[in-house]
Amino acid sequence: MSKILIRGLEFGYEAAGAGTPVVLLHGFPFNRTLWTEQIEALGPHHRVLAPDLRGHGETAATSAVATMEEMAQDVSELMEKLNFSRSAVCGLSMGGYVALALYRMFPLRVRALVLADSRATADTDEARANREAQAQQALREGMAPIADAMLPKLVSSGTMARNSEVGARVRKMIMNTNPEGAAAALRGMGQRRDQTRLLSRIVAPALILVGSEDVITPPPDSEFMHREIGGSRLEVIENAGHVSNLERPEQFNESLARFLRDLEV
Repeated sequence: MSKILIRGLEFGYEAAGAGTPVVLLHGFPFNRTLWTEQIEALGPHHRVLAPDLRGHGETAATSAVATMEEMAQDVSELMEKLNFSRSAVCGLSMGGYVALALYRMFPLRVRALVLADSRATADTDEARANREAQAQQALREGMAPIADAMLPKLVSSGTMARNSEVGARVRKMIMNTNPEGAAAALRGMGQRRDQTRLLSRIVAPALILVGSEDVITPPPDSEFMHREIGGSRLEVIENAGHVSNLERPEQFNESLARFLRDLEV
């Protein structure tokens, strides 16, 4: 684990491997260890950067709302300082929201785009209210009730039956998240802009991945992005829920590695 000062905050990150650069952006309320299997799989052919987004993992939290634009600015400056200036960017869930904001704000940073278990639409009023209630609960009671509420939606029941260690790992990441950072991110996601108009303007190669049993950002959300992003690929990770990269790492890694290989052709 390494640390670096970016925009007045200390950021934790992992950089490993050699070759063409790839940036991996985790979801909420996780950290860079979400990508352990992907870093290992990609390392022989790619230089991989996996940061802890602000308020998560080893990266400092602030009480200010952590908008997707703020996180994208963080990632952009981190990429510049660590010489990942033009990279394939893969974001899962909230990481996908950040990846879209990064593409909109800094398109030349993004050589290719991977959106995993994410969506382009903004929150509904109901979803925004639920995020605010969850933010207040995190600040008041800590992360345990957040973990209890989220875990059944994050990991498919089939995965929990086959491999309970996945659920334990997801819960550990949630419990290790700073409640202040979680609240700031929840409010930032609630305020995020609708990116549907951006999709048709994306000219970078794009891969969209989604777990077949994802109930948070279900396959129709990914199918919509696939239709709107010209030339994009859509691949469904069978028997996986919202954290498809953890539930089916072999299939996820194969799809991601194949997409990255094709960029070199």
